[in-house]
Amino acid sequence: MNNDLLFDFTVDKTAKTVFISREFDAELSLVWDAFTKAEILDQWVAPKPWTSKTKYMDFKVGGRRVYAMVSPEGQERWAIQEYKSISPKTNFKLFNAFADKDENPVLPGSDWDYTLVSRTEGQKSILRSIMNLLNVWRR
Repeated sequence: MNNDLLFDFTVDKTAKTVFISREFDAELSLVWDAFTKAEILDQWVAPKPWTSKTKYMDFKVGGRRVYAMVSPEGQERWAIQEYKSISPKTNFKLFNAFADKDENPVLPGSDWDYTLVSRTEGQKSILRSIMNLLNVWRR
């Protein structure tokens, strides 16, 4: 494991925005797949010892991912992601909100902007994500 990889987490409280930059020792196409394919995303996205369970994922503009974070005791915490824009292999934007198991939002959500860039001949990739809490959504 390479511990020299970039990981930066910055919070701008005034703008209600979180900036995250993370470097991966992988080609950009692999990092893109890790964030855009449910069968890969579910393998790593949940904080241990929780797991992720995708009910369905339709990765296209206007599509949704409905998923749960599942505790070791089986407790499920559901959420919805709605994809707002997609530029293949470089950027996607989504809106994320906690929901009940029937897909009804239960709390305001946040906008996310994921940008991927390749570094050093495609051997390393940097993911920059921005979570903006200003835009909240209620149905």
